[in-house]
Amino acid sequence: MLVVLAGLPGSGKSAVAEDLAQALSCAVLSVDPAEAAMWRAGVSRSEPTGLAAYVVVEALAAEQIALGHDVIVDAVNAVEAARAQWRDLAARTGAGLRFIEVRCSDPGVHRRRLEARQRDIAGFYEPSWADVEQRSREFAPWTDDRLTLDSVRPREGNLSAALRYLGR
Repeated sequence: MLVVLAGLPGSGKSAVAEDLAQALSCAVLSVDPAEAAMWRAGVSRSEPTGLAAYVVVEALAAEQIALGHDVIVDAVNAVEAARAQWRDLAARTGAGLRFIEVRCSDPGVHRRRLEARQRDIAGFYEPSWADVEQRSREFAPWTDDRLTLDSVRPREGNLSAALRYLGR
C-alpha cells in the first residue's frame, strides 16, 4: 500500500506519518530531508530541488513497494502534478493508494506549532508563517478520494481514523 500524506507545513503530517509507520511497521519517506540532503551535497537552492526531492522519494517508494512493503510518503503535495505522481506510481507498481490530508483547523495553533518546531534536518529552511499562508492560497483543490484529519484532535483518534480508512 502507498499512503500519501498531504498538507501545509506545520499542519501535523509528520506526526500522523510517524504514528502510522509505527502502527503499520513500515517506512516513512519524507521529501524535506531528501531536499536538505541535496543542499548539503552542494546542489544549489536555485535548482529545482523541491521537484527533485519528490522524484527521489518516488524512486525509493517504488523500490520498497517492489519488495512488498507498505510505504508512507510525507510531503506537502499541494499541486495536482505531485498527486498525479503518486497515482502513477501506484498504477505502475500495483500498490493500493490512499491519500490522507492533514489540516490544522485552528490557525493560532498551526502558527504556534510551525514557529516552535525544531526538526533535526540539517540545513533545511523552515518556512515562515507568511510562507505557509502563501502556500495555502496556492493549494490545489482535491479531485482524489482522501481522508481528512484535523491535527487539533488527539493523535490517538487521528491514528484510529487513519487505520480504519486504510482497512487495518
